[in-house]
Amino acid sequence: MKDFSTRASVVCFLVLTFAVLSVLHAEDNWPQFRGPTGRGHSTTEDIPMKWSADSVVWKTKLKGQGQSSLVNWGDRLFLTSASEDGRERYVFCLDRQNGKIIWERTTLCKSPEHPHKMNSYATPTCATNGKRVVAFFGPAGIHCFDFEGEKKWSRELGAFPGPWGVAASPIILGDLVIQNCDAEGASSLIALSLEEGEPVWQTKREEKPRGGWSTPIVIENGDRKELVLNGELGVRGYDPKTGKELWFCKSFNGRGSPVPDFFNGLLHVVSGKPGDTYAVKPGGKGDVTKSHMVWHTKRKGGRDLPSPAVVDGYLLVVSMSGKASCYDTKTGKVYWEEKLGVKGEFASAPLVVKGHVLLQNVYGGGVLVVKPGKKLEIVSNNSLGAEVSEIFRSTLAPVKGQVFARSLSTVYCIGE
Repeated sequence: MKDFSTRASVVCFLVLTFAVLSVLHAEDNWPQFRGPTGRGHSTTEDIPMKWSADSVVWKTKLKGQGQSSLVNWGDRLFLTSASEDGRERYVFCLDRQNGKIIWERTTLCKSPEHPHKMNSYATPTCATNGKRVVAFFGPAGIHCFDFEGEKKWSRELGAFPGPWGVAASPIILGDLVIQNCDAEGASSLIALSLEEGEPVWQTKREEKPRGGWSTPIVIENGDRKELVLNGELGVRGYDPKTGKELWFCKSFNGRGSPVPDFFNGLLHVVSGKPGDTYAVKPGGKGDVTKSHMVWHTKRKGGRDLPSPAVVDGYLLVVSMSGKASCYDTKTGKVYWEEKLGVKGEFASAPLVVKGHVLLQNVYGGGVLVVKPGKKLEIVSNNSLGAEVSEIFRSTLAPVKGQVFARSLSTVYCIGE
């Protein structure tokens, strides 16, 4: 009886320990742009909210430059870069524990695009499912590798003309890779077989966009999944199995680069150019602008590049210039509009963790931690020790109790 009791105690202890660790590292992997949901929300509890240059565990200089964000599976980190002229594109696999490069692969591009000065030749973020790694480079194609860096397939998806470049990241949904191919010209949303790279469906997009910058997200709307994609004219919902467009809600201005957030049954949307913030109830059929737009509120913050973030019923939207606005998610009521009080710009999408929003400065990579509420509350202003001339436009990634930041050419690991 004593042995049984001892064994039971040990089993109970192990179960409790596992449960605690599961809460701390609630998502084991950050497998695509802005994490498992694609909306920048992390359920982890153990990443730091305050840090300094002394908190940098390691940093790794990469060949070339890029603005893709870091993703991981286990202790392997994946990201991309490109040569100065865009004729070479690079995919890197790094060791999380020490930042050493495990493997590097090069893809050539005969006719590079012409990205905007705020964009790069390697802005889309990789996607992985633990077996495959997918990287998209616009006119340099989309490529799939295994975990040892062996290329499984490649496919060209278009020339992507115009003076803007691409930024939309691939997502993996089951056995599909889904890619936004908006461009100045023919535009589409396409799904490829993850194993072979063959087209499964392709849907024409009537966006007449300046470029393909927004990444689709998948939401649960009642008993069905919807693939939601912001764009030049507004936000649209698609059937992820077939690519059929389900509904469309017109926006108030163009450049639909920010990714919508989804909370309590509503999509919260802003455009890249100044215009109203608005909330949409997904579902419906056809043009649902009048029937499903729940509210819209004038926005005085200027251009929006960062995506909106919802925390506990508060919607936080930050302009490039650092003006923040906080809204009630149910009604659109404005609680406050204030400058964040730091010099610089904010371009990367926010990270939401532990009821806080992490916002990274373009110049030098300083990170403001903001707690949304009826009043502006800045919890901390954190430095990496980087020079102000170092440019950060990638999104922060939380991985196993650490935060990873990426400038144009350097990866930083923050934490223990």
